[in-house]
Amino acid sequence: KTKYLTVSNPIKKKSVFLLEKCNQDILDYVEEFRDFSQMVLSRLAGLNNYKAEVKNEVENLLTRIERAQRDIDYFGSVTDSNTCIEVHEDLVKQQLFEEAEEKQKLKLMLNASCDHMLAGIKSLKIVKKTGDKHGSWMKDPGKKHTKIYLLNGSVNNVILEFANIMTFMEDNHTLKARRVTLPSPWEGTGHIIYQGFLFYHRYGSLNEIIKFNIQKRNIADQMLLPGAGRIPAYQLSPSTKIDLAIDEQGLWAIHAEPETGGNIVITKINHITMAVEHTWDTSCNSKDAEAAFMACNTLYVVYNFPSGGTSRIQCVYDVLDAVNTYEIPVLHFPKRQGSHSTIHYNPKEKQLFAWGDGSQIIYKLHTKQKV
Repeated sequence: KTKYLTVSNPIKKKSVFLLEKCNQDILDYVEEFRDFSQMVLSRLAGLNNYKAEVKNEVENLLTRIERAQRDIDYFGSVTDSNTCIEVHEDLVKQQLFEEAEEKQKLKLMLNASCDHMLAGIKSLKIVKKTGDKHGSWMKDPGKKHTKIYLLNGSVNNVILEFANIMTFMEDNHTLKARRVTLPSPWEGTGHIIYQGFLFYHRYGSLNEIIKFNIQKRNIADQMLLPGAGRIPAYQLSPSTKIDLAIDEQGLWAIHAEPETGGNIVITKINHITMAVEHTWDTSCNSKDAEAAFMACNTLYVVYNFPSGGTSRIQCVYDVLDAVNTYEIPVLHFPKRQGSHSTIHYNPKEKQLFAWGDGSQIIYKLHTKQKV
């Protein structure tokens, strides 16, 4: 037994020694790992500081780039705007020059010596009452005769020609009239007679204007009026799509277009060649309008109420801008309630030939110099 104890003690000592050494190795390893961790953390801290520095440098660089870009954009915009301004000013100058040149041509074409304007309607005379609601009657201002022409209805193909106004006023006037039959009927009441020719909108066509020789009884010429015929020239006279007019300068066409919002358009036509000379978009609307006429290069639009009432001129448009239309007062037609089917100006006699509720009326005018 004693021998056994003596043998086992050295083994136990060795085991204790090994265990202590293992513990020491672990402590050394932990210490080394702690030192390594502190080194890593220290380096990471340095990296973070470096990262912050790099980030700050990058942000500063971006700020400088943005500032430089803003400066570039600013100088570029200044350069572009100056260029645009210069181009715009050049365009304006060119447009003003062209407008002045165009206005001068129009003055020469339209004879600027026509310098009077309508100041009022002095009186009316009911010449006759045929009974037809729609129609047109007139003299030929381009001829030295006293003949009267009567065109009944908004669709017809027969003109009645009277020797003078006294014959027209007789009770049996139709028996003494010369009947002229047209090859195709008219549409509306906007026809006109000038220098021996009847100019009218052909029935069934969109915008065809016929030039008819009354004495020879044949069609002398015809034309299409661009943009016309799609809507009535006047809301209160729906049968008239194209209203032809005569003034001191010759033949005009009055109509309305959807593209202008219903505003009235006027066109100067060469009555000899049947060619369009110039077109104007006016500020006068066709709503509540019943008729219009041209006098001395100026459009006068007549308005009324849908149920009928006192007709009044409350929109004026001068193609040469010789009239300050905003200062013109509303002009009322005197001593009459009703509506007009048509109103035509006679430049030779300086009066209006109107058709109102079946009556043939002459209005005498009061004029003054344009200002």
